[in-house]
Formats: sequence, C-alpha cells, structure tokens
Amino acid sequence: MQNPSFKHLLGIEHLSCEEIELILQTTDSMKEITQRSIKKVPTLKGKTVINLFFEPSTRTKLSFEIAAKRLSADTIGFSSATSSLSKGENLLDTVKNCEAMLPDVIVIRHPCSGASHFVSQHINCSVINAGDGINQHPTQALLDIFTIKERINDLKGIKIAIIGDIKHSRVAHSDIMLFTKMGANVFVSGPGFLMNPFISVLGAKICDKIEDAICDADVIILLRIQKERFGNGVIPSEREYAMLYGINMNRIKSAKENVIVMHPGPVNWGVELSPDIMDYNNNIILDQVTNGVALRMALLYILSNQGERE
Repeated sequence: MQNPSFKHLLGIEHLSCEEIELILQTTDSMKEITQRSIKKVPTLKGKTVINLFFEPSTRTKLSFEIAAKRLSADTIGFSSATSSLSKGENLLDTVKNCEAMLPDVIVIRHPCSGASHFVSQHINCSVINAGDGINQHPTQALLDIFTIKERINDLKGIKIAIIGDIKHSRVAHSDIMLFTKMGANVFVSGPGFLMNPFISVLGAKICDKIEDAICDADVIILLRIQKERFGNGVIPSEREYAMLYGINMNRIKSAKENVIVMHPGPVNWGVELSPDIMDYNNNIILDQVTNGVALRMALLYILSNQGERE
C-alpha cells in the first residue's frame, strides 16, 4: 500500500491495519531525521499547519510545533484566551476563518467530544484530532504503539494493562481500539467510579482487582486522574489511591520480567506512579515523548500531501 485513504485523523476506528503500518513505517523514517545533528528537512516547505488548542497542553502542542518546524512547514499557534472566542466567536467561525487563510492541516484539541469530527465536516483541509473531550486521542495511541513496537515487535497475543481513570481518558479509548486491532490483549482496572462499564465494547477486559490486570502483563500503562473532568472531592485520598492502584517496584513483580511501564503524561509522581519507578530500566515514558515528535512528523507529512494526490 503506497498511499493512505484517509484525509483526516479523527480517531482510531477508521484506520485499517495497512494504514497503521504505513504510519508506523513513516514514523520510523522521521525518527531518523530527529537523530541527526541538523534536525531539519525541506519536505513540507511552503505548507502551513495551524494548531488550535482550546485546552492546556505541553507534550502534544510542543511536539506538533516541533514536528512541523523540523519538516520546514510554517506553523501558526492559537490561544483561546487571546482569540475572538472571548468576544463571542464560536468554534465554527474560528475554524472557517482559519481555513480562509489556506492552511494545509489544522490540528485541534478541544474539551468537547466530537469537536474534531464537527470541524472536519465544515472545512476542506486535513484535520488532526489532538484530543477531544473524553472521546479519543489518536496520535497518543499511535505513538504508544510505535514505542511499544521498538521493544516488542509482534503485538499479537501480548498482554497490556491500562490502569487508572478509564472513564475520562481519551488516551485509554484510543489505545484499547488500536492495541486490540493489532492483536494485543488489553486489561483495564481502576476505581469503580472511574471505570466505564461499556469499555469492554472496545475490546478490553475489565478487572476489579489491579493484581489481575497486571499479572503476567508485558506492558503497563498508567493514566492520570483527570480531576478537571469531574472536580475535586470525588477521590477521598490520593494516598489511598496510590496504595490501591498506584504502581511501584514491588507491585510490578507480578508482571512479566522487564515489563514496560508507560504513561501519557503528565505524571503525578507518588500517586499513579511511585518515585522508585523513575529509575526503572523499562520506564519508557520519555521515549514516548521523543517518539511523539516523529509520529506527528509522519502524520503531517502524510496529510499535507494528501491534497496533491486527490
């Protein structure tokens, strides 16, 4: 397969296994660029990428900006606090005005689930979902699977445990769909009030006990408690959460030897992860950050050139 059939990246469900493999192969090529002494190529010179972030972000926002610049694309940042949204402009008006500036790709993060789908239906340029509410975060899932495959090439049959706030995690939703599509077995665990009972529809097995989820796991992914989604006071004690659902060096002994530990960030050390995990050899959280740039370079390359193939 030479060219992908998708114009936008809105979620995982519409990607075929062939398209996923193409994205991962392209990411591998882009990672080689990021390891050069001069980390810039003229591949997307003359292309324009607009980053519309309606929520706070560090890793995703910075990695998209760096990815575009390393490919020599022009990048335009957006802050909702200093935009016309504060004057009453709505989302559709904002993206229509952005489209009128003739960008090639719009990257959007928004607190409302489905926002990226809505935007893609009203503009002609490519749209990348950088996280929409509690729905999906497809680029995080793709960089997660790329990072895992650097350590475990064949995902078929491996056990991946996802622990924490499953209910509010767009990362968990995208990860589960992607991992199961590629043949992995996904087990999830977390407090009952942070568990989505319908998550099994996506292909995950729900474990009431964290020990059942991480037993013989090849990969453990921890999730942040997203207090901004439900407010304070729901969790009685962070210390209690850490004791019941946090991962430390003692708890991972029941997983596979050299189990991989991951986290989409930001990490609340001492809550979902014990500080002793910082020095664990297979803690690959920073590898995820590094690979996030290469993965987003790959997507910008693929989608920026999509219009030329149509």
